[in-house]
Amino acid sequence: MGFPALSLVVLVALLGPLLALPRRWHLPLVLGELVAGLVIGRTGFGLVDASDETFTFLADLGFALIMFVAGTHVPVRDARIRRALGRGAIRFGVTAVVSVLLGLGIAALFGLAHAPLYAVLLASSSAALVLPIVDGLRLGGPQVLQTIAAVALADTAAIVALPLAIDPAHAPRAALGALAVGACAVVLFFVLRQGERSGIRRRIHTVSEDRLFAVELRVQLAVLFALAALATLTHVSIMLAGFSFGLAVSAVGEPRRLARQLFAITEGFLGPLFFVWLGASLNMRELAVNPAMIGLGVALGFGAVLSHAVGRFLGAPLPLAVLACAQLGVPVAAATIGTQNHLLAPGEASALILGALLTIAATTVSGAFAARNFTVAEDDANRPATTSPSSAPPPEATPQAPAAGDVSS
Repeated sequence: MGFPALSLVVLVALLGPLLALPRRWHLPLVLGELVAGLVIGRTGFGLVDASDETFTFLADLGFALIMFVAGTHVPVRDARIRRALGRGAIRFGVTAVVSVLLGLGIAALFGLAHAPLYAVLLASSSAALVLPIVDGLRLGGPQVLQTIAAVALADTAAIVALPLAIDPAHAPRAALGALAVGACAVVLFFVLRQGERSGIRRRIHTVSEDRLFAVELRVQLAVLFALAALATLTHVSIMLAGFSFGLAVSAVGEPRRLARQLFAITEGFLGPLFFVWLGASLNMRELAVNPAMIGLGVALGFGAVLSHAVGRFLGAPLPLAVLACAQLGVPVAAATIGTQNHLLAPGEASALILGALLTIAATTVSGAFAARNFTVAEDDANRPATTSPSSAPPPEATPQAPAAGDVSS
């Protein structure tokens, strides 16, 4: 991959901000970037080669950073979210049961052996998509907090379960790899917390900011890439490495300056490059050749809406229940892993993305309805849902990075 192709990729990725510009649409940046990739890749004019080693490696870097930033968006430190975890866990549990039943039915209907994968997709959610919508629409109240808790649980559980579900034949190996990556993330949490309590992190931050060393960014990237290397060696997706490290950072509290730096490098270059690469690697023409895959995508999309809509029977308002069905990170990861490892049938990766796009449409509509009844006052809206007086970090820290345009997994 040369500079002309790289320039083209960065240029066409601007379609993301263009489509997301109208605020009332609440469209994520990644939608336009995926469409751009489809146009210049295998589906469209074939202007870039998604199999190019350099392009693929840069996309992997972007994938790791995207999942790391998504992990930092999970509101681990918010005391209000923790209090809502009980009801949120019940909602997620019921959704998971319904998703397993629907996943088995969809797999049987289309004659495919990916029922575990479909169940994970149907039960998944995306904190990186839902939280910006909640903030943008100024939604608040106990029901909204329970929805956020359910989304966070679904997001985390799906990312952990996906490597096991997509390749059941190697599930024991993937489980051991996931345990190794998770254990490292736990160790990193305690190391980061000790550095915060001892004041070492603050002293490094002061010197780095004063001398423009960007030490924190360098250390975070080094740790992230080391975890990604461990994941690769243990045959686990780098998705889990990035997300688990992001959770550890979120639990400790991420400095605002570091969040801005990571936001810049991720959303300004590597993130868009990954989504353009993903779009370029998909061949949506396979849907025309395999019409059944169109039906699979529609079934996955509506199945996800139905799985989360059962929250209505647990007392959640229907708009908020459907709001939780938004997914992109997990289907994107499934399409990426499945394509790279040749685990999916022709057109199946495109069907996964089609299903995810349908959930985004459903979430956009449900968000508009939720805004009619669950909008909070201006003062409350300005207070992020991921902070609280009892758990607020020091003045220079914040538990989450900028939320615009990010993805979960």
